[in-house]
Formats: sequence, C-alpha cells, structure tokens
Amino acid sequence: MSEADLRPQADPQFRADVLDGLRGPRRAIPARWFYDKHGSHLFDEITRLPEYYPTRIETELLAKHRDELATLVPAGSAVVEFGAGSATKTPLLLEAIDPDVYIPVDISGEYLRASAQALARQFPDLAICPIEADFSTDMRLPTTKPSEERLGFFPGSTIGNFVPRSSVDLLRHMRNHLGQGARLLIGFDRIKPIDILLPAYRDAAGVTAAFNLNLLTRINRELDGTIPVDAFEHHVEWNDREARIEMHLRCVRDVQFRVSAHDFEMRAGESIHTENSHKFDLRSLRILLRAGGWTPVAEFSDAAQWFTLVLAEAAPRHDAP
Repeated sequence: MSEADLRPQADPQFRADVLDGLRGPRRAIPARWFYDKHGSHLFDEITRLPEYYPTRIETELLAKHRDELATLVPAGSAVVEFGAGSATKTPLLLEAIDPDVYIPVDISGEYLRASAQALARQFPDLAICPIEADFSTDMRLPTTKPSEERLGFFPGSTIGNFVPRSSVDLLRHMRNHLGQGARLLIGFDRIKPIDILLPAYRDAAGVTAAFNLNLLTRINRELDGTIPVDAFEHHVEWNDREARIEMHLRCVRDVQFRVSAHDFEMRAGESIHTENSHKFDLRSLRILLRAGGWTPVAEFSDAAQWFTLVLAEAAPRHDAP
C-alpha cells in the first residue's frame, strides 16, 4: 500500500476553502478547519490553560445557575449542541434540565463519537444521537416528538468566531432548525482589558500556537501541501475597530509552496488570517440575538462581567427581521 493510499481523503470543501483563501488579496482560511482529530485535542488543552478564562467561567455559571435553568427549560426537552467537541460542559446542563434526547453536532466525526460514547456511559438512560456535520451549513436533525421542546446549546462564545453578518445568518439558521417555541442557551465573551484578552490566545505554554500551526500540517497531509511549517509563526492581535481578537499565521521568511498542485508564494511579514474572536458588551449581544430571531429571556454573568450566558427564545416569525 502506497503513502498516497494511507493519506486521508480530502474534504472537497476543505480544498476549496484553502485554495480560495490562499489566492485572495487578504489570505484567510475559515477557522472550522482547525478541528481535525489533533486540532480538537489541542483545543481541549487550550480550554484547561490558566490564561484561557472562558471555559472556566462558563462552567462556573452553568453550575451556579443550574436551578434557574431547570425552571426555565422544560424537563424532557431535546438538547441540540452546536459544535459539541468534547462536550466538557454538557453534563452540567444535562443534569440540570433532565432532557429526553441529546443531539451533539460537530465537524470532527472521530472526536464527536468518542465524546458521545463517554456521555452515554455517564447518562445511560439518555438517548444520544450524534451528527457529524458543519453546523453552519444545512443539516438534518433527527425527528423528535411533536410535543418535545428543543433547546439549542452553543457555548464557548463560538458565535464570536463569525463576522457580524455571518453570525446573524447562523442564529437564523439555528432558529429554523430548532423551530417555533425553541430556546437557545448561548455563551458570549465580553469586552475586557487587552492584558487579559491577549494572553488567552497567546499562552505561555505555546498550546494555542501549536493549534494554529496544526492547520498547516493538516493542509500538507490532506491536500498534498508542501508548506514549510517552520516558516510561519503564531501571531495574535486586538482589532479595536472590530472589537475582536485576530489569529494569524505570519510568514517569517519568503516561501514558495504547493497545495493540491497549485503554486503559491508568500513574502516575509505576510500572513494567513485564521480566526476571529469577537467580544461583546450587553447591548451588542442583545442586538445580535434579536437580529438573528431570538429574544433574550435570562442572562447570567460572572461578578467581573467577563462572560455572559444568555437563554433566549425563538421570536415569532413575524417579529424576526
């Protein structure tokens, strides 16, 4: 068996996004392609770093407000988690609201199945139906009881990875999937001092750098790439105008490389934009939710106002923009 036979079959959309992104005047690759098996593992490591506050605070909020959530979300609901990953915060929610079915959706199939199996051992009476899919695109959710309430769960401030227009589209997409009367529990990372924000994406241990650079390794492995990974460095900056952290892969020397039989060259100092992480104040997150067809009904924040969990209801269709 040849080396080519052992290479993972490339996702056509991955190839298209990478080639289009490298050809553009401002090179950029969508952040969803970080999450191969190794990328998902590295992200789990990131969430446990001392500098990375969002996971820690959001977990504390779920534990602190579990009784309130239990009164706001009917027992026996169907929980749909968008971008489930390792589902580390999910048990707190499942214990609080006692749903009938849990539907995790994630683009990393192998990681998704492993986390679903772990949850099945923890909740043996819960029906778990994992779906391998990009939750930002069209997908089919399993049929649930007509009377069953649906709760979307979108933690981690993942909504901040999308530019405003795309985040509104995504929220409307979720509303359409979950249906009339559904609820959405969603996390928002708040605007805060730069000396807190930057270390969360530029940790001392270099895990976030490895996570970012792994995208190049994946391109080389799956798309016949010849990118010299050591010619790039992890770069993080705060874009005050857009209220977001940006991650880039910055070239440290002039390079030439191939991807899927296409030739590219980059000069020292040029970069590939790999991720945005928008930050919010209370006003902007409320406006975003309403633009996406959701009405906030409860908000839970830590004392420092670094992170906010919002429970929202699907607005009636005639109210949605």
